[in-house]
Amino acid sequence: MLLLGAIADDFTGATDLANTLVRGGLRCVQTIGVPDGQLDTEADAVVVALKSRTIAAADAVAQSLAALRWLQAQHAEQIYFKYCSTFDSTPQGNIGPVTEALLDTLHGPGQGFTIACPAFPTNQRTVFKGHLFVGDVLLSDSGMRNHPLTPMTDANLVRVLQAQTQRKVGLVAHEVIAQGVAAIRKRFDGLRADGVGIAVLDAISDADLMQIGLALADVKLVTAGSGIAMGLPQNWVAHGALAHANVQALPAVSGRDAVVSGSCSVATNAQVRHFRDQGRPALQLDPMALAASDDALARALAWCDAQPPDGPLLVYATAEPAEVQRAQAELGVARAGELVEHALARIARGLVERGVRRLVVAGGETSGAVVQALGITQLAIGAQIDPGVPWTAARSPACNGDWLHLALKSGNFGSTDFFTKAFA
Repeated sequence: MLLLGAIADDFTGATDLANTLVRGGLRCVQTIGVPDGQLDTEADAVVVALKSRTIAAADAVAQSLAALRWLQAQHAEQIYFKYCSTFDSTPQGNIGPVTEALLDTLHGPGQGFTIACPAFPTNQRTVFKGHLFVGDVLLSDSGMRNHPLTPMTDANLVRVLQAQTQRKVGLVAHEVIAQGVAAIRKRFDGLRADGVGIAVLDAISDADLMQIGLALADVKLVTAGSGIAMGLPQNWVAHGALAHANVQALPAVSGRDAVVSGSCSVATNAQVRHFRDQGRPALQLDPMALAASDDALARALAWCDAQPPDGPLLVYATAEPAEVQRAQAELGVARAGELVEHALARIARGLVERGVRRLVVAGGETSGAVVQALGITQLAIGAQIDPGVPWTAARSPACNGDWLHLALKSGNFGSTDFFTKAFA
């Protein structure tokens, strides 16, 4: 029996959640897509990683329900739908439609109650009066307003979510959260009585997340970023269900180090600049060149082969918003994204085939493409590099049976020196 079964809408988000659960004492496995059968190892929690954040809502629902059916077959006690701490979702979904479909399946059509809370204070994502903040600014005033796939121009989560769902959306404000578990549960009861099906929760500190976690002990479906997962393990600890040591140990690897980066977030742009400023080898991919030439990938891998073996190298398509917009205007949004994802995925596989055994991947879409290109189906979760980003271990056909360490980094996560710190 699994204590927690989670469905994540992208691969880096899945790793972020798995990292939080491991730090809370759960043995956790991340699967790439819905498994065909049983797991390869024992686990208290499984995070099924989907690549559903930016696809059509109907397809996201279908994939999420398939994951739910598998998790139910493993007798998961609680279900967790994990999305980004910046709530990035197209205006047509997918967070609302997936949440509704999961509630309908677990409780019956139109029935049930859940929460929505992307807060992750450790990474400066907080919710107050239903509004999502990134650091000291509203989400709509942050770099997310220029996201190439999911630009976020409204920080009011109640309003954003209400536009995506048929269920009534309510709010549990911070003055209630601050009063603790009993007050939160009382507010849940009041919202249910008013016909609310989804409640947005304020949270501005880790202490808030811990209180919310206790209040969610009997809630069958949780929808959130990874932050809420800080508070959930204490419910199982209280019942004696968690007593594991050294759950972060990963098998040793030996080989080269590399980074591939497709994210164009503010944080990743800073990380690329820092790596280059250190004088380390870095190669930028140009979407226009990828579109114009069939041998661009071969040239990129030849450049990698020529670099000294005693330190990490970086291959990146990360760019500032103006550069991204120019490429999108010339190639189309979907075409530009597909070119970059495909190129970085093939380069990543080529690097692993050439002996890279520690690989950092920046960007959710890029991580999804890379993991699929490497033929990886399960990830063991190890120690944290930065909040939300652990090292993981997997076996890939490209490794000839060797273990590979992967760090799948959400574009917005990580310190400025992340690309060098990770390998230390």
